[in-house]
Amino acid sequence: MILALQSRLADALRTAARDAFGVELGAVGFQYPPDAAMGDLASNAAMALARSQRKNPKEIAAALAERMAKVPGVTRAEVAGAGFLNLFLDRGAAVRTLADGLQDPMPQPPRVPGHAIVEHTSINPNKAAHVGHLRNAILGDTFVRILRARGHDVGVQNYIDDTGVQVADVVVGFLHIENKSQAEVAAIPGKFDHYCWDLYARVGDFYAAAPENKAKQAEVLHAIEAGGNEIASLAEHVASRIVACHLETMARLGIRYELLAHESDILRLHFWNRAFALLKDAEAIRLVTEGKQNGCWVLGMGKADDDAPGSGRRSPGDEAQRPEGRDSLPARAAVDEDKILVRSNGTVTYTGKDIAYQLWKLGRLDRDFRYRLYRAEPDGHRVWQTTSGETDPQAPRFGNARDVYNVIDVGQSYPQRVVKAGVAALGYEREAAGTHHLAYEKVVLSPETARALGYDVAEDGGVVKVSGRKGLGVKADDLVDALEKKALAEIATRDPERDKAQSERTAREIAVGALRYFMLRYGRTRILTFDLEEALAFTGETGPYIQNAIVRARNIFTKLEAEGHAVDVLLARARALDLGALLDGEEGAEIWALALLMARSEEVAEAAVAAEEPSIVARHAFTVAQAFHGYYQKPKYSLLHAESEDRRALRVLVVDAFVRQMSALAGLLGIPVPERM
Repeated sequence: MILALQSRLADALRTAARDAFGVELGAVGFQYPPDAAMGDLASNAAMALARSQRKNPKEIAAALAERMAKVPGVTRAEVAGAGFLNLFLDRGAAVRTLADGLQDPMPQPPRVPGHAIVEHTSINPNKAAHVGHLRNAILGDTFVRILRARGHDVGVQNYIDDTGVQVADVVVGFLHIENKSQAEVAAIPGKFDHYCWDLYARVGDFYAAAPENKAKQAEVLHAIEAGGNEIASLAEHVASRIVACHLETMARLGIRYELLAHESDILRLHFWNRAFALLKDAEAIRLVTEGKQNGCWVLGMGKADDDAPGSGRRSPGDEAQRPEGRDSLPARAAVDEDKILVRSNGTVTYTGKDIAYQLWKLGRLDRDFRYRLYRAEPDGHRVWQTTSGETDPQAPRFGNARDVYNVIDVGQSYPQRVVKAGVAALGYEREAAGTHHLAYEKVVLSPETARALGYDVAEDGGVVKVSGRKGLGVKADDLVDALEKKALAEIATRDPERDKAQSERTAREIAVGALRYFMLRYGRTRILTFDLEEALAFTGETGPYIQNAIVRARNIFTKLEAEGHAVDVLLARARALDLGALLDGEEGAEIWALALLMARSEEVAEAAVAAEEPSIVARHAFTVAQAFHGYYQKPKYSLLHAESEDRRALRVLVVDAFVRQMSALAGLLGIPVPERM
């Protein structure tokens, strides 16, 4: 839509520059003037040419304006300010083109070369997912949707740290607190991840009760890493059951994956051993022989400021406020010049293993996982998992990405920089440039929401920080359940006669829309204060507001049909009209502004990819919904009581474009659109 129009005008501007000055313009971009009276698109091309031409930018802009005014689709071109070139478009022709484009509101662009991987969620498989994990998963899933809409081939991976201390802690709980065998653990009914949530908190008390209890963790961890024993078998059972629970939780929000990558397979297939050899051969790491790092293998990082933003420095207790998982491992302050990858006792750090995994993702580790099918879903989607056993010959190819986006907590910014530095140290500069960290901040609860979810909060209490380590978190399922319950109550109040099954389905869709939009409405690195009432509001910047805007617009067509006006006939009539004449005056200006705004969705999605910021699309969706609401709520623009059939047809064209465009934007955000609100 707007990108195609801009591309055509950019070509015309290059031709104008060649004709007027005999020069070639490079990249041509357009801005949007703050006031429609100043034009529809603006370019600073004249200012870019001023230096090489040694002329006043206004003089250059005047020459360009003279030629651009003759371009089909441009009604006039003017010079503004210090030398901006402002273009006024033929509104009738443009709206007709944009309306045709809005019939397919997210046309598939040319395929972007290469493959991209987005790794998100990556929760430790030791207990239920909580509200912080939801932000990770929703950000990752939405970014995948946006990338795919812009022509990227994307694989979605979920890293399963099934050999870490968190899993070991739950195993310690089963063995030494509850004295359960694997068979007894397997017989535990109900929500297993919720059961382990409580057990995990009890393990902390168990360690605190006696120093010797903490030694159980190391014993269990060693047995898990060794494999081939009863403890390792129990750990595998715990991890696999909890992963299944996590996938069910995320499926409630429309989130799914292509590959589950297990840390145990990274160990058993010796990924780190190979990466270690590559790093040594390239002399990218060195063995320290004196001082506090004596006996350690380290990667040179250069001097870093330990108080720099994103350095990984945390305040005391901050680890209890962030989403637990692979993305919440204690981060070293970036004060050392070197980063330890292998400790003096021979154990590899998490960052070392992450370098090996990243090299595999980028196709620069000359070995591969083996794969087996995890499950096939009813719609044909297949989820695969890594294995160190026999591989399935039918498995697709994974890894070998040009770009890798790791959705990991902002507290891990420094370790992620180390991973990037490790890739670059091997001489893989392009691959290092393709290593991206989509950092995000923690989620806290408003006092009102904390009380609604069962917390004891003082009347003058501030936001509530949560800690899964202490059992003081909000389980993701509990939050979704609470949202569904509140949405169902609202539906019952507004429409008590509605069918129960339909009410429950609508409540689920509203809850998903509310949660997803709230997690996306702000930039990734802003701390998010979640509030149930605010998220579910039908007015303001919320998911339900966007859903309601689409449903209400569709209902306009239902009412039209009931009054005997055929929508398809009116749409055909609109396309045969002289739209330019109808777009004069106050209503025409509003329609033009709305059409231009809707047509920018592709451009907005491109900006979100470039900035690695899904909130750009979320805010655009709300702006479009708000602009449409401001237009159609005015009685003088009524479709049912239009002053003429031509005017009715024009308004039907606007509503149809909005429904299609907003439905596409909702799809990018993963927001379902109910049949009725």
